[in-house]
Amino acid sequence: MPTRTARTAWTGSLQQGSGQVELTSSRLATYDVSFPRRAADDADGVTSPEELIAAAHSACFAMQLSGNIERAGGTPVALDVRADVSLGPDPAGGFHLTGITLTVRGEVDGLDAAEFETAAQDAKAGCPVSKALTGVEITLDAALKE
Repeated sequence: MPTRTARTAWTGSLQQGSGQVELTSSRLATYDVSFPRRAADDADGVTSPEELIAAAHSACFAMQLSGNIERAGGTPVALDVRADVSLGPDPAGGFHLTGITLTVRGEVDGLDAAEFETAAQDAKAGCPVSKALTGVEITLDAALKE
């Protein structure tokens, strides 16, 4: 299996400095990062490690769930997956991820709501990004689209 790479070039102090995150393997984009924007409610066009984790988690979960639906005998038509990653103060000092909420709405043929929920719970537990983030509470809100 391949290794994927990203790199960050940072200049300056935590509060005054800034950086750029480069998606090196894919060469798709370079994104600005800064601590003040990371800790603010409005990202104002600047990404953060938490947003990048959310992107990775939502994509990983969607892929895992799609496979789980097929293994359960269903056909995934469309999955809308959102990952919300929260940052907060760490009682031990600094900051930590305080939680991740995965929300998925699925259009699926061949599975009922209970079977979809089981496939989604299994995807939450089985996707490699979820496994990497076991130190963070991950909650799931899964439902079929009506």
